Amino acid sequence: MTARFADILGLLEHRESVLGSLLVGGGIVLWLAPFLVAQRGSGSLAAVDRRARWGLLLEVVAIALMLQSPFWTATVLTWRTAASAACFLLAALLSLTATRALGRQLRFDAAIGSQHELVREGPYRVMRHPIYCSMLSLLWGIGFVAAPLWLFVVATIVFLVGTEIRVRIEDRLLAERFGEMFAGYRSSTRAYLPLIR
Repeated sequence: MTARFADILGLLEHRESVLGSLLVGGGIVLWLAPFLVAQRGSGSLAAVDRRARWGLLLEVVAIALMLQSPFWTATVLTWRTAASAACFLLAALLSLTATRALGRQLRFDAAIGSQHELVREGPYRVMRHPIYCSMLSLLWGIGFVAAPLWLFVVATIVFLVGTEIRVRIEDRLLAERFGEMFAGYRSSTRAYLPLIR
């Protein structure tokens, strides 16, 4: 009887590890899909600041750090699975709605096109940088599956440093282009988290 019970426990643990892999893999694919099909900006640029790439590099490093957690072998706890799924759903929703709202203004670099408009539709009604919020949700979705607390904290700090670099550069470019219009928009919205202006 005990050998059979041990076999059942082994199957349950294996099923949960598969669940962790499916959750992380599916969450990443759902988040990434809108960026793969979005039409990127083209045409002449009025302003570009490639220093923002350092921020993106730190964000990618943070996600790579979080992926070091053994989510593919971890026994997924119920609250962690629920928190991870909620983060992945928010990440996917924000990436979809933000890429749609940006349209052809979506760019890899921190740049302002010559035909750039100040987008205040979709998720941009409540935050200036919903794509960074989606990336943070993605990061936490990965982390909640199996990351130890120290890794979760370190990856989050690295990500936030990178995001702050990008947000400050992008906000400066938008302020230079749109002046008082952007100042009003900035004062009425948060950057990418409820407590960060």
